[in-house]
Amino acid sequence: MIQEIQRQLAELIAENSRGSTALFEAEKALAEAEYQLDLAEQKAYIKASGTVRDREAIAKLESADLRLQRDLRKAELSRIRQKIRAIETASMVLATQAKLMSQETRL
Repeated sequence: MIQEIQRQLAELIAENSRGSTALFEAEKALAEAEYQLDLAEQKAYIKASGTVRDREAIAKLESADLRLQRDLRKAELSRIRQKIRAIETASMVLATQAKLMSQETRL
């Protein structure tokens, strides 16, 4: 049983390591999406005519697809963070189980 827990811990550690890489990639993707959104919004604002409110509305409309992409990158990043927290929690639970089992075998 302890060997099974050790194997599961090793798998969780490896998965957590992959999670760090995924987190970094998701953060990069979000930064790029935010850059693209800001750039498109500013360009649309500059080329639009009318009142400030009109220009803001036009810029928002013209950059709606990029805003959606940015929001999807945010959701992806959030999901990766949740997954990493779940892995860390599972690791702590398994480590506690292993410790309890080793104490029981000493008795």
